[in-house]
Amino acid sequence: MGVLEYIANFCTITTSTNNKKKSMQTVEIKVKMDCDGCERRVKNSVKHMKGVKSVEVIRKQSKVIVNGYVDPNRVLKRIKSTGKRAEFWPYVPYNVVYYPHAPQAYDKRAPAGMVKNVPQALLPPNATEEKFAYLFSDDNPTACSIM
Repeated sequence: MGVLEYIANFCTITTSTNNKKKSMQTVEIKVKMDCDGCERRVKNSVKHMKGVKSVEVIRKQSKVIVNGYVDPNRVLKRIKSTGKRAEFWPYVPYNVVYYPHAPQAYDKRAPAGMVKNVPQALLPPNATEEKFAYLFSDDNPTACSIM
């Protein structure tokens, strides 16, 4: 019996499938689209993927939003297969960034109210500027928390 089991292990085909469930994600991708045909081609390529729940194309911002149980890298690869230049959405809202005018953060091609998400624009964790800003109040200049 030992020999037969040993031979049977060589004959069986094992596939390593990940049974992990993907979580619901929103993938935002920047895609250069010029016309309705480009928009339709990008939308149709993504909406037939397994796990996609909804696809929204905003041509004015050159943005594609995909919701569903998908892998972001596969969505990006599928959009690139249409022949379009695509990248993950590089912008964040203007009010989220601490230094919006930092080098490489400002992009004149960015949509209104958005700047690039770069590390130079974020506040370092050990910054003292933020700590001193709370000591004085602009609303009541006579009130000082130091005294």
